[in-house]
Amino acid sequence: MIIADKPQKNSELPQEIKVKEQPRIVTKLSQKAKSSNVVQQKTKVKAEALSFYYGPTRALTDISFDIIANEVTALIGPSGCGKTTFLRIINRMNDLILGSRVEGKVSIDGKDIYESSVDVVELRRRVGLVFQQPNPFPKSIYENVAYGPRIHGIKKRAILDEIVEKSLTQAALWDEVKDRLKEFGLSLSGGQQQRLCIARVLAVRPEIILMDEPTSALDPVATQRIEDLIRTLASDYTIIIVTHNMQQAARISDTTAFFLLGELVEWGKTSQIFTRPRDSKTEEYITGRFG
Repeated sequence: MIIADKPQKNSELPQEIKVKEQPRIVTKLSQKAKSSNVVQQKTKVKAEALSFYYGPTRALTDISFDIIANEVTALIGPSGCGKTTFLRIINRMNDLILGSRVEGKVSIDGKDIYESSVDVVELRRRVGLVFQQPNPFPKSIYENVAYGPRIHGIKKRAILDEIVEKSLTQAALWDEVKDRLKEFGLSLSGGQQQRLCIARVLAVRPEIILMDEPTSALDPVATQRIEDLIRTLASDYTIIIVTHNMQQAARISDTTAFFLLGELVEWGKTSQIFTRPRDSKTEEYITGRFG
């Protein structure tokens, strides 16, 4: 295994993109995607020769790469390139789409999640999804967070109280709402609603958190709060985020994967992807020449 040398700045890349220096990232070379070689760490999610179809239309082609435990992985690329499709494959949300099908393999902790023996309800507990638009339930703040644990059989009020407080604290929201728990979640600001949705995911104790452009509808202040939260949560969770914001990917992620036309062009250490990309298409995209 070769340890990647320190990336050097490419004068052609935009100066405003500030890359968060990361100490390490693991990747393996796929058949098509170019990747940096880096130090071995635990793989949480592994895609192998993954293709996905909406009926006769192929949306993803031969995707192979590893997502590392307790890191933030950013999926970048122009609209319609397959980022959200890949995200939804990981918790099998695409199963709900008539005529969709998967080829290849996706595994979590070495277990193929598309095997017939897999409990999809349990899978979706382990793999939470935060959507682009905040979507609180039309319930109180308390009931938004307690909903998942209730569904999974927790009924005792004392236990639910503890889960709600812990989840809202983890989502950096408790201090703002601890005296308002009976108010509707929809009464919160946009940024607070998104953090409430994150707390709702955290309440069922997931291992992986998927985020589909979670700050695209938020103002800069709320965006920064969510970004700070993502970096904090990465110590306990594996986080995969779809983003169109190159600066955001550079700021918060450990690994970046660039998708284009349903293919994985390149993936690797974020600092390498943004300062010394190995594929010319990656450089053209992050410098704004298309997309």
